[in-house]
Amino acid sequence: QPQLVESGGGLVQPGGSLRLSCVVSGLDLELYAIGWFRQAPGKERTGVSYMSSSGGGTKYADFVNGRFTISRDDAKKTMFLQMNNLKPEDTAIYYCAAKGPGLYVGISTNYYEYDYWGQGTQVTVSS
Repeated sequence: QPQLVESGGGLVQPGGSLRLSCVVSGLDLELYAIGWFRQAPGKERTGVSYMSSSGGGTKYADFVNGRFTISRDDAKKTMFLQMNNLKPEDTAIYYCAAKGPGLYVGISTNYYEYDYWGQGTQVTVSS
């Protein structure tokens, strides 16, 4: 059974940075599109960033506004989300997800299209 395990969350001051990691086991990550989603208390899960299986395509939610960068290292079966200039409204549980497998899997912004999910990591932005 594939597993996705996030890490890197924590408490950070506004304007600070965090790097989230998601280590994958039980699947060939190179055959999967990946995504990062978040869910704040009392709110629906929303997409943050997405990348195709080839890594050639990426997409970000409008609220990211150039502050976050998604990346992947298929050899290490790890995906990343670098978050800079964090704001209090970025406070949420962040989830990594994988969609596939396929020879090429394009970007998907719909959380219900993803096949595997991590357990989430808490990000709190507060002074």
